[in-house]
Amino acid sequence: MNNTNKTKQLDPAYVCGHKDPAAVRELLTKIGDKWSIFLVLSLAKIHGNRARFSELERSVPGISQRMLTLTLRNLERDGLVTREVFPEVPPRVEYELTVLGKSLLRPLDGLVEWVSVNWEDVKKAQSNFDSK
Repeated sequence: MNNTNKTKQLDPAYVCGHKDPAAVRELLTKIGDKWSIFLVLSLAKIHGNRARFSELERSVPGISQRMLTLTLRNLERDGLVTREVFPEVPPRVEYELTVLGKSLLRPLDGLVEWVSVNWEDVKKAQSNFDSK
């Protein structure tokens, strides 16, 4: 009997629920950046899911104007946010969640809930690991 040690390899599509792993990785990388989740959640909490740049800047402490601009542009490019410029002086720009952006709220709420339930355990695990 030939008993060779074969390494089992998981099919990446299987790991991702038979979805395209490259697409899953790309979108998770985008929405999992430092600011995107906070901006989507902020827009969801603001009346009408619509806000001006300055409102978003105030709702996400620590974000620079440059990062806010870049993140909003990326969210707009991915179809999660729309940008409307009003022909006024001074110019007024408002951002709003799209239907696609709103469809992200339920998974994000679940993730935020998971963090709130498990954050202390994660911090404890990190501390234990770092003390080795």
